[in-house]
Amino acid sequence: MISTLNRLWKMQLSNRVSSETLIRNHFNINSRSYYTNTRNKETLYSKISPLGNPSLNLAPELDDWVQKGNKVRFAELQRIVQDLRKRRRVSQALEVSEWMSKKGVCTFTPTEHAIQLDLIGKVHGFLAAESYFNQLSDQDKTDKTYGALLHSYVRQRQTEKSLSHLQKMKEKGFSLSPLTYNDIMSLYTNVGEYENVHKTLTVMKKNGVSPDNLSYRIRINSYGVKSDIKGMESILKEMETQPQIVMDWNTFTVVANFYIKADLKDKANDALKKAEARLDNKDGLGYNHLISLHARVGNKGGVLRLWNLQKSACKRCINKDYIVVLQSLVRLEDFEEAEKLLEEWELSDNCYDFRVPNVLIIGYSENGNYEKAKALLEGLVEKRKSTTPQSWGRVAEGYLKKGEMGKATSCMKLAISLHGESNKWKPNPKVVRSILSLLGEKGSIKEVDDFVRSLRTVKGVNKEAYYALMKAYIRGGKDVVEDGLRQIHGRAHPCDRCKSGEDGILDSLANRKEADVFLAPQIRNAIKRFSVDMLTSYISFSIVCADRVPLLSRLNEVYKELPAFQEAMLD
Repeated sequence: MISTLNRLWKMQLSNRVSSETLIRNHFNINSRSYYTNTRNKETLYSKISPLGNPSLNLAPELDDWVQKGNKVRFAELQRIVQDLRKRRRVSQALEVSEWMSKKGVCTFTPTEHAIQLDLIGKVHGFLAAESYFNQLSDQDKTDKTYGALLHSYVRQRQTEKSLSHLQKMKEKGFSLSPLTYNDIMSLYTNVGEYENVHKTLTVMKKNGVSPDNLSYRIRINSYGVKSDIKGMESILKEMETQPQIVMDWNTFTVVANFYIKADLKDKANDALKKAEARLDNKDGLGYNHLISLHARVGNKGGVLRLWNLQKSACKRCINKDYIVVLQSLVRLEDFEEAEKLLEEWELSDNCYDFRVPNVLIIGYSENGNYEKAKALLEGLVEKRKSTTPQSWGRVAEGYLKKGEMGKATSCMKLAISLHGESNKWKPNPKVVRSILSLLGEKGSIKEVDDFVRSLRTVKGVNKEAYYALMKAYIRGGKDVVEDGLRQIHGRAHPCDRCKSGEDGILDSLANRKEADVFLAPQIRNAIKRFSVDMLTSYISFSIVCADRVPLLSRLNEVYKELPAFQEAMLD
């Protein structure tokens, strides 16, 4: 088993580039539109639709499309941006919008500027949105662009800036729409000022602006977060009586969510039925919401029934849809059904996305089934599909809990080998310490050395790594110990390599307090291992050891006079 994992480790390293290429190629060739294309003719929309790779840069794809002599239509680019926003792939939506502006596909109106400003705020934050807004011409600073900047402030809970910006909008004589009031109510909800939510709605009505569905949902939410079910139900009843309001599935899912949190399952199921009755049969996001809520209620039948309806109604299901259903089945601990669904996804033409199988890997790990998690990861590597260090690291932690150190070590080695693809990941220190301890006791010098070297790519090599190295050197014999001390000196203090010979090594190691602490017990172990009496006098010690382990002997002579060394050697 361990040899298999080691083989996979090497394969994963060699496949790193090829797996990325496979993903890119699949995206370019087989990505399909969410909508049916009866002629099967490739369009720009089908090329970079929401079915593609969410991490892929789209500007090169757009450039390639133009370089091949294809036309770019503004309406099609607008549709792409709209769909990417709908699927919450805002970075890609912004990339397309910026490409449109840079290439001069059209002259941006305030509407296009507002969309781009909103995307900038979501991707880069309100300061970047401010900068974009300030560079606009006066004629482009309309209620739309002002509203987009307000939304950026609200999103990041900038209360002072939001209210100040709202005042500027009033001074400019802009007619405040329900969207503007909704932003302010959302702000107060986000900062926990729920009474101001009610006051804003009152002002809104007083000023002759009729609340829309979102206005009421925000108000419902302000009661729900306080667990005020009666207040929530009161607002829902008011909403249902308003002539301008057409009740939608979204409102009832918000209500169902708070019923579930309050453990009112019957009321939750009733709200879910009302939501489903108002669902557009082609609304994939609506199905996703309902499926997730049915899983939280514990309704497996509802999950599977809605999934079948979604597949029938929407024709094509994207990766996000599969992720939602897999998460729901894992929540219900129905792994058999989840495995069938994963096989179904693998047979689809969807772009490979590790997030899909990772749902099952996480589920297996959280339920203690690390063998299945590892087997699924191994299968992906065998198929030359990419995995992540987080997934291998999670399985390594699981094996550590079960005391299976060999498997934990191999999985951690694979995780570290993938670090370059996820620089944010750091290995669990507890797992690393345990692996180093095991390798120090039982591993070969090469095994320890290889693992310590690999740690340099993900974290600094600390004293535990040197412990393991010294233990391995001691087991290797006195000649190996001497060589090991020289290597440790070179790795721990590369800036001291200019010091030559044993005197340079001795001075460098002995003058560092951190070295005192970690080398003390290892020097003691080495001295005992090679039958040197630690209590002998300086003269007898020199006669016995100087010719056998000179560097070790001289280190002992210097170190045993230091308080830190003496303290570390106490049993």
